[in-house]
This record gives sequence, C-alpha cells and structure tokens, in this order.
Amino acid sequence: MKAELEKIEKEALELLKTDLGLDEIKALQVKCLGRKGLVTGCLRNVSSLPQEERPKIGQLANKVKKVLEGAFKKALKECSAKEARPGAGIDVTLPGRPLLRGTIHPIIQIMQEISDVFSRLGFEVLEGPDIESDYYNFEALNLPKDHPARDMQDTFYISENVVLRTHTSPIQIRTMEKRQPPIRMIGPGKAYRVDSDISHTPMFHQVEGLMVDENVSFGDLKGILTIFVHQMFDETISLRFRPSFFPFTEPSAEVDIECVLCRGKGCRVCSHTGWLEILGAGMVDPAVFKYVGYDSDRYTGFAFGMGIERIAMLRYGIEDIRRLYENDIRFLHQF
Repeated sequence: MKAELEKIEKEALELLKTDLGLDEIKALQVKCLGRKGLVTGCLRNVSSLPQEERPKIGQLANKVKKVLEGAFKKALKECSAKEARPGAGIDVTLPGRPLLRGTIHPIIQIMQEISDVFSRLGFEVLEGPDIESDYYNFEALNLPKDHPARDMQDTFYISENVVLRTHTSPIQIRTMEKRQPPIRMIGPGKAYRVDSDISHTPMFHQVEGLMVDENVSFGDLKGILTIFVHQMFDETISLRFRPSFFPFTEPSAEVDIECVLCRGKGCRVCSHTGWLEILGAGMVDPAVFKYVGYDSDRYTGFAFGMGIERIAMLRYGIEDIRRLYENDIRFLHQF
C-alpha cells in the first residue's frame, strides 16, 4: 500500500504541473481525494493491514492527503486567476479570426440609388405610415368603395376602414393635403398585397413619384423617366410608353425598357419580346385634385410608381424574387 500511495502522490503532482483547465483540476481532485477517491480508499483499507503496519501506513496516507490538498488548493487558485485575466485561453500563435462585415441589402441599395437619382432631379424624399385608412389608400386616389379597380389589388384588411397600404401612393395624397404646388416628391417604402409567387411577395417595396405645377405635361413625365432609366441602367437603353389604365391617372401608360440581358433580341427573361415592363405612370386625374382642393384648371401633374424588387431583379439578373428574402448570406454577399 505504501508504493500505491507514493504512486498516487507522484502522478497527481506531475499532472498538476501540466496546463490543466479548472474543470480538469477539479475532476483530478475528486479522483484522488473525493469520498470514493484513491487516497480515501487507502485510508479505509488501513484497518485490514497487520497491526504493526497500520501506524506507518496511516501516517503516510494522511501525509499524502495533506500534500495533495495543498497542491490542489494552489493549482485551483492559480488557474482561476489565469482564466480571469483578459485574453485568457487565447492561443496567440493561431491566426486571427476574420470579422464578418455586414452589407446593405440589395433592395435597400436600389432604393437608395433610386432616391439619389430623383433627388438630383429636384424631388424630395418623403415617408408615410404602412397602416393606412381606406380613404388615403383608395378613395382619395379615385377608388371609391364600389370601384371595380379595387379588385386589382388584393388587400390586407385590419378592419373595414383600415388596411395595410397596397402602394405608397397615399404619401402623395397626404403631401398634397398639406402643401400647395409646386410639388416634386417621391415616396419609397413597403407595400402589402395578398400575393406570393416567383415574382410577387406579400410584402414588397415601391417608389411612387409625383410632380404638380402649372403647365406640367406628359412630355415632362417622359423626360424625367427617361433620365431615370438611363441613370439606373444604361444611357443607350430604349424606352417605350404603352397606353394603360390606372384609376388615379389619365392618360396612363406602362413603361417598358429594352431587355437589359438580350438587348432587345428576345430571351426567356423578356418572354422573347425584347422588352421588360418596369413601372406605371400617367397624368394625375383631375378627380384626385378635387380630393385635395387643387384647382385642376390651373394645375396639372404626373405620377409614377415602380416596384423596387423588380428593378433589383433586372439590375442583378435575379429570376426569383424570393431569393431576396431567404437571408442566404452567400447570395447577399454578391451585392
């Protein structure tokens, strides 16, 4: 038993000289001095020895126990102090871990670019609430409750007269209620519709624009939008205006641009037409001016609206809008 006790003491002290962690030291202490530990077991077996050997072995066991208790106490204290120091546990010989840097989401990038283009053209960037009254979202935009064009927009209703806005056009009405012409503004922000597929999401982003003054013409609208398209895409790209219908503009038009991928030759993205629709626009309907108290005989204006996701998909060649919302870091880092 003497050799066994000396072996326990020697091995424990040698292990304590190595770079053990706090938990490892505690585990070794339990192994040696715990209720079922090695030294404790030797002490319990002293009574089974011959009478003449008991005193010497008992003294040795107590000595080993006392030495190990002191050694464990010292080791625990030193290890605790070491781990409490700043930078403890860091291997300075290893290469550093690179910090991941966040980037601006492609939708926000495009929204900022659009805002910058129109700001340079003298347009003010304004905001409005996402939760709107039926009046601002529909009625003041020449869409009374019985108007069939309401079916064009599948709406999230919070109550009978409160909705999640289906477009950012209510910002135009709120602006005209507070100000007299001249007005040049755009309203970027979120919009909501009950729709979800590869080209639509229930929540999306829009930019609506408005210009009102004396003698504003459709020619002004074409000029502004041509400058915008050339600055967002390519100065050599062609535009075309197709007659269309919107309840709040008359005349109205859909604006197409030459396909940015095939340059008008026809491909799968443009359905082999050579053209891509990017926004809707038109001259403000005089009926809208009546809601905000403008004299339609004196003032004219134009309005336009576009989906920011649509612009982003065309700029970056993204075929499925849902990729923008999957939060895939590998995908987003490309932008």
